[in-house]
Amino acid sequence: MKFDVKTLETDALVIGGGTAGCFSALTIAEHSSLKVLIADKGHIKRSGCLAAGVNALNAYIGKGETPESFVEYVKRDSENVIREDLVYSIAKGLNDAAEKLEQLGLPFLKDESGSYVQRGKRSIKINGENIKPILAEALRKHENVSVLNYVNITEYLKKDGTVIGAAGFSLRENVFYIIYAKKVICATGGASGIYKPNNPTFSRHKMWYSPFNTGAGYAMGIRAGAEMTSFEMRFIALRCKDTIAPTGTIAQGIKAEQVNAKGEEYVSKYGKPTTYMRLYATVMENLKGNGPCFLKTEGISEETEKELFKAYLNMAPAQTLKWIERNIGPSKENVEIEGTEPYIVGGHTASGYWIDADRKTTLKNLYAVGDAAGGSPKKYVTGCLVEGEIAALSIIHETDDSKVSKLDSNEEKHLIQHVLHFFDNTDIKYSPPEIEQAMQKVMDEYAGGITTGYMYNKTKLKMAAVRIDELLKIAEDTKVHSLDDLLNLHETIDRLHVAKVLIQHLEARKETRWKCYQENCDYPNKDDENWLKYVNSVYKDGRVQIILRDLVGRDSRYEHTN
Repeated sequence: MKFDVKTLETDALVIGGGTAGCFSALTIAEHSSLKVLIADKGHIKRSGCLAAGVNALNAYIGKGETPESFVEYVKRDSENVIREDLVYSIAKGLNDAAEKLEQLGLPFLKDESGSYVQRGKRSIKINGENIKPILAEALRKHENVSVLNYVNITEYLKKDGTVIGAAGFSLRENVFYIIYAKKVICATGGASGIYKPNNPTFSRHKMWYSPFNTGAGYAMGIRAGAEMTSFEMRFIALRCKDTIAPTGTIAQGIKAEQVNAKGEEYVSKYGKPTTYMRLYATVMENLKGNGPCFLKTEGISEETEKELFKAYLNMAPAQTLKWIERNIGPSKENVEIEGTEPYIVGGHTASGYWIDADRKTTLKNLYAVGDAAGGSPKKYVTGCLVEGEIAALSIIHETDDSKVSKLDSNEEKHLIQHVLHFFDNTDIKYSPPEIEQAMQKVMDEYAGGITTGYMYNKTKLKMAAVRIDELLKIAEDTKVHSLDDLLNLHETIDRLHVAKVLIQHLEARKETRWKCYQENCDYPNKDDENWLKYVNSVYKDGRVQIILRDLVGRDSRYEHTN
């Protein structure tokens, strides 16, 4: 395999063309003349978590709510371990972000008075099937924005400890890109596919989180020495069985309660109905033999049923198709629910890069937004937009007319050789999908997956760590034959690096703060006295160094001092 090398320069490089990445680029374009380049593994028109759309905006300051009350809600639901400063800065911009989406052409449902239709205190209804095409079209109108679709970015470019760009390869032609930039935004989303999923074989990518979000941004930051936070606060979704469609559409939309096989409401038996407790209660009911568990929909009106059919077509059409194929709707049959495999994602929990108020990472000139940024759970769509805007405005303020720094020719050559070596490897024992499945089995059985009811202990984690290291060695020595193989192998290597850090985070937090999300059998109880703190890490010389940091308050303005 031979690659043509293309070298590009820009003021701001956005890695990842999902919702947060697009909004970052759009903000820079609307408020400055800086050149912006978006590099997307897919096509920005249908990429990222919202490729298929969304039917509600779940982070919104509704009637009777305030940014301050939003912070308190997130704090309660996350057992107090959040970056209050980040959540507060997001909360203050949520409604403006929603209005911006409407201005761009996204349809919002409204009542007779013209107000947004609320689905809950902090959620409003939209017809969001075309959210990504709308954002892509808005970007197309700006001459200072260019897009590289179907390019997989693999590594940051660093010089004297500063990020000066990134490199990657095309998925459609034999081209290797070296992109230099004054500022870089990581907007690659979180990580799916680390654990064995609910559905096997050809249905394995029918999962809650985008199967194409493989933790690439996390992995690049890990390898480059960025500080990461809260990987142990995994996210496990409670979803409709088999289709893995969202349950909030039913639970919040029509206020359906969770019931077991006996028809009993059960969540209240286990504690306050936080996000993770609804999941934990379901897992426990199944273990006790009281399952399967359901959302109680039997008896809803025909009109409500039709609304559910339409709502799922906007985001998870598989659920509507399931009802149609079986010729039975939710008014006649309760909807069975189950937990998914764990994900590492900064939009729902606090996992991701350790960032400051401007969304700067600990690597100079590198920002992180959306699901890639840690510390602020429950940001969802609008929160990711706000973070994209905050980072963009910081970049506009800080970017000057100085020249872009570059690597020397030998350093550039080394980047290309590292990619080419996978074609030159001689080990053909394992394919990238086989390595991926081996990783998922290890993580499922030894690091708290579905098979073990999300529980783990120190002994199992140590076994998982050894096997993940073995798989990393195998992956580096594996031979590829095509660009598709090369992509699959890089995605697997990225997931393995995320898994390596995740295992150390799970072991480091010696308590159980979030049931199921972080179920440490060696320390089954919550310990506020010792663990109201962040578990952070830096990867160096092949080892994960754990760093414990104090909580940051709502009115603080945190800036990196390291």
